[in-house]
Amino acid sequence: MSAFPNTRLRRLRRTGALRSLVRETRLDLDDFVQPLFVGPDTRENPELPPLGRFSVADLSHEVEELARLGVSAVILFGIPDDKDEEGSGAWDEDGVVQRALRELRPRFPELLLLTDVCLCEYTSHGHCGVIRDGEVANDESLELIARAAVSHVEAGADAVCPSDMMDGRVAAIREQLPETPILAYSAKYASAFYGPFREAAESAPSFGDRRSYQMDPANVREALRECELDLAEGADVIMVKPALPYLDVIRAVRERLDAPLAAYNVSGEYAMVKAGARHGWLDERAAAIESLTAIKRAGADLVVSYWTKELATWL
Repeated sequence: MSAFPNTRLRRLRRTGALRSLVRETRLDLDDFVQPLFVGPDTRENPELPPLGRFSVADLSHEVEELARLGVSAVILFGIPDDKDEEGSGAWDEDGVVQRALRELRPRFPELLLLTDVCLCEYTSHGHCGVIRDGEVANDESLELIARAAVSHVEAGADAVCPSDMMDGRVAAIREQLPETPILAYSAKYASAFYGPFREAAESAPSFGDRRSYQMDPANVREALRECELDLAEGADVIMVKPALPYLDVIRAVRERLDAPLAAYNVSGEYAMVKAGARHGWLDERAAAIESLTAIKRAGADLVVSYWTKELATWL
């Protein structure tokens, strides 16, 4: 028998106050991380402002604005002056991320400074590890990735975020940094949604693709194994990337594992909504908040998103 008319679920939808009272998923600015690109100079991106880049001097001004708005965490991506086969700029003491960290750390002691740890922005070929015989050499790349992580921490990073998807890289970093939080890009898919990021970071591979080390978009059980392995190697937080096309993966990881779970709301997801809004097809603010709510509802504890700064003004 139907519970109607005694049960009427619309009763609690009648007003904004009622809807807010029973809302199951809420967006809290403390759960969001703003990506920032730092390079040898400042370059604006008029269509996608968060995917522009800052010089070290200009980065401080942007971070000051973020802190004023209440943003509590940023993740830094570096675009070096020069690139080489090994990506040595990733661990250079005078590298762009290292200089940015030394500039930001004393000025913003309460700000959580995370760094992306990968070689792709620093290698002349654009791959996430060193190349041997036309292939990415997994084990040989681990030492270099760990060196980059150590250099970031020595410069002032609070946590490091390996994004390379080499097998064993969390263990290699953990061995060198026993006390440092590691947020691992554990289930990072070989996705079509990275285009604006790769342009901003100048990190597109010069040959081939990354499908031999990033995950096949068709797989979810493999994502669970990746997350379990990273936790066993010492990761403190695991991440699914991208977010919106992989909400089922976020949910599956959340149901299987109790560890803190991050999701990366990637550049292509952000750019699609921006483009729709420019054409008048979407209300950007409503679509962004709906998208971010979906990511949280799926089970993410924290979200890396290019909307973080705008979200700070909306909330």
